[in-house]
Amino acid sequence: MKWTSIVAIYTLFWVFSAFLVLPFGVRTHEEAGVEKIPGQADSAPAEFKPKRVALRATILAAVLCGLYYANYVEGWLTTKNLDFFGDAPNYDGSH
Repeated sequence: MKWTSIVAIYTLFWVFSAFLVLPFGVRTHEEAGVEKIPGQADSAPAEFKPKRVALRATILAAVLCGLYYANYVEGWLTTKNLDFFGDAPNYDGSH
């Protein structure tokens, strides 16, 4: 696998991970005991810490990308393992 492919796959895992870890650790103003600004949504976070989200996403993406690459090299899970419905039909015109 080329290093550019690894970087692209890591980037995809990082974006996915960022959205995945985004809601963890978020507390609303009511939960944090902080005064809300007039007109603010009840679900708005009291403190947003993008560095923490980025760090968590980086760690999770590194683990997922490492597992993906290890599976690529070792072949633990292949498309044959995921064939739940048997062989695909033959579409070349022969019966």
